[in-house]
Amino acid sequence: MSLSTIVPAGVVTGDNLKKLFTYAKENGFAIPAVNVTSTSTINATLEAARDSKSPVIIQFSNGGGAFFAGKSLPNKEQEASVLGSVAGAHYVRSVAAAYGIPVVIHSDHCAKKLLPWFDGMLKADEEYFAAHGEPLFSSHMLDLSEEPKDENISICKSYLRRMAAINCLLEMEIGITGGEEDGVNNEHVDNASLYTQPEDIWDIYREFSEITDMFTIAAAFGNVHGVYKPGNVKLHPELLGKHQEFVKGKLSGSKSKNPVFFVFHGGSGSTAEEIAMAVSFGVVKVKVLIFNL
Repeated sequence: MSLSTIVPAGVVTGDNLKKLFTYAKENGFAIPAVNVTSTSTINATLEAARDSKSPVIIQFSNGGGAFFAGKSLPNKEQEASVLGSVAGAHYVRSVAAAYGIPVVIHSDHCAKKLLPWFDGMLKADEEYFAAHGEPLFSSHMLDLSEEPKDENISICKSYLRRMAAINCLLEMEIGITGGEEDGVNNEHVDNASLYTQPEDIWDIYREFSEITDMFTIAAAFGNVHGVYKPGNVKLHPELLGKHQEFVKGKLSGSKSKNPVFFVFHGGSGSTAEEIAMAVSFGVVKVKVLIFNL
């Protein structure tokens, strides 16, 4: 069955987003996620995805959103990041269907200090839902990996309840992605911190599932943000398989080989074999490119 018979072209949210991720998992591929900063980079990404006949995830980072609105605007309270991200999402909605592919609108890493940005985008989602029956964005990412695990999960759950009410998906990060991006600097963390534990994944899956199944998990398996030559980053995607087995063992009667939707951050320097292994263990999204400001 072809993807076009399962989800429509243009921006996908809610049930169609779940169908898209399920189709990717069942057919052994991950959807590329690209950070953008302008209408030009959005158009280039959509054109490349169209020509590759691939669904695509358009992402706005905190800095990318501010750049989209204009670097001269004040951003002390994250107002420029909110304005630019929301404006960018509206632009994607205005052109996405013309490219004939499914498109996911997403916001990238949001650390605790950037929560006013998240709040502003979620407010725009709720207003758009009231008018159109779906959120403006397809999904958002909370990266509270610098916080204690219990606090990370608790804050994510408070937002997940609001997002579930408007069929918006939450991507959360557990464990640490090394390197630096958008003000989150993990360049000097201990190596042991770069690997999420199976018990962590189960705690998230169990607690989030009590609210909704609209969530994905960015687990750490040696990932590092930045530009590296192949072989310089020591990835262990086999850990994702162990996470899936652990969660499956906790789920009574589960028939799914990979019950968790995983996402892959910090893939620079990955080999084709490492990416293929990660996808085989339930990775449905790979962040492949960042347009640096």
